[in-house]
Amino acid sequence: MSTSTQILNSIPVDPQTGAISVPIYQTATFVQEAPGVNKGYDYSRSNNPTRSALESVLAALENGSTGLAFASGLAAIDAVLKLLQAGDEIIAVDDIYGGAYRLFTHVYEKFGIKIKYVDTTDVLNVANAIGPDTKLIWLESPTNPTLKISDIAAIAKLSKQCGALLCVDNTFASPILQKPLDLGADIVIHSATKYLGGHSDLIAGALIAKDAELGAKLKFLQNAAGNVLGPFDSWLVLRGIETLSLRVFQQSNSALAVAKYLEQHPEVAAVYYPGLSSHPNHLLAKSQLKAFGSIISFRLKNDTKAAATAFLQNTTLFHLAESLGGVKSLSCLPCEMTHKSVPETKRREVGITDGFIRLSVGIEETEDLIADLAAGLKVISQSRIKELALA
Repeated sequence: MSTSTQILNSIPVDPQTGAISVPIYQTATFVQEAPGVNKGYDYSRSNNPTRSALESVLAALENGSTGLAFASGLAAIDAVLKLLQAGDEIIAVDDIYGGAYRLFTHVYEKFGIKIKYVDTTDVLNVANAIGPDTKLIWLESPTNPTLKISDIAAIAKLSKQCGALLCVDNTFASPILQKPLDLGADIVIHSATKYLGGHSDLIAGALIAKDAELGAKLKFLQNAAGNVLGPFDSWLVLRGIETLSLRVFQQSNSALAVAKYLEQHPEVAAVYYPGLSSHPNHLLAKSQLKAFGSIISFRLKNDTKAAATAFLQNTTLFHLAESLGGVKSLSCLPCEMTHKSVPETKRREVGITDGFIRLSVGIEETEDLIADLAAGLKVISQSRIKELALA
């Protein structure tokens, strides 16, 4: 069965009415037949039919036992961290999403959780970092924003040997391109705001557990902390998932063409995209991903905020905004936007400089996107010519 067919087949038809679209159960509570006797639902924080339909689809998408939908991606991450206790240690990818870094470092470290940040593209770095207190290994693959690729299967073997959980943030790949649970991970996280929703019109998070017992623990934490996704937003994510496969493959195809264009442009110093043969993890990405995704990062030769700002303010189709994975193309300057909460020294260690730009390729025509980038880069070229003339 093809991916698109599998997705559509996993979204249920309403058994009561035959509605082809999952109904939005916009209710806080449910009438009980007798105290403690109900139709499977008592209060929407604990369970809601619309959210339950989404959570079942999430589990099916990632080949897991348990899917859980949260109010945001960070709420999903927070639920995983609540599995830990004081003295436990996390080994985390060094090129980590700024929001995750903020949560790890500024919230959970003060509760006694220790974090080691390592370059997980080298499995030996992970092996050498593991200690007696390691209880969680945290990967992004591809990473945000330098698009590093880690060997999930190899790191999963290490996690099993040391008794730690392996959690993979699969946001940049989506379940269409990569299934970490099949590679040995225990938990998968998504910012469902991105590809799963797909239209930049909601905030949501998703968590999928491989093991039912682990899933039950996370379900308890979801209910206890109350960071649940509401029924209307659950319906929006379900609607987005219906076109997920079509969007992701088109966006990936366009992104590869855009990355090749940027790689040969005289104003671009480096392009970070795992679909390029020049990417240091290209062969691993080729073996681990069905396509290479729609996120491209690049560094300008004029590696300054002024040059980056000039570029970002002179594109029309690439809108300057936070987020990614939607149908409309977006651009951002990580040092001032998504990763501003990460200290500058740490940002620079992983390659996030002042002229480092991240693109999210949408579903516009590829040639139009390339023309739009050309217009933005032309502004930088013209500025350089003026500088030379004045020198």
